[in-house]
Amino acid sequence: MNTNAVKPHISLNVRNLAASLAFYEKMLAMKATKVRPGYAKFDVQNPPLNLAMNEVPSLGANTTLSHLGIQVASTDDVLNVRQQWAEAGLGPREEMQTECCYAKQDKAWVHDPDGNEWEVFVVLADSAKMGGEAGCCTTDGQCATA
Repeated sequence: MNTNAVKPHISLNVRNLAASLAFYEKMLAMKATKVRPGYAKFDVQNPPLNLAMNEVPSLGANTTLSHLGIQVASTDDVLNVRQQWAEAGLGPREEMQTECCYAKQDKAWVHDPDGNEWEVFVVLADSAKMGGEAGCCTTDGQCATA
């Protein structure tokens, strides 16, 4: 991409905006920058992210989304975010020194109210293995989280 991209944008369909808003305020440790009927937006500065949510109460169980992630610079950053999530009551789980998606990584995971998985991760090294344990993408590209 040969542009001056400002930040990634993710738009999620959610069943219950209030529940999702409460979850993401805890996960991101900030208030939404815009809340309207059926819509909320977070303008995260670090890491840069434009996260929007649209309420779709009849949202089905099927989705093409595998998982969402925030890449950080170090294992200490992973552990700091994991601690923040734990203190916010989000029940994170961690995977340290895991081989996933052809990389050795340290990571932590949480689920939002609609079951979307978020990971915070650092890439430690390249790997010749795809992975496939709980919490990693399988060879068919699906997330195999427990």
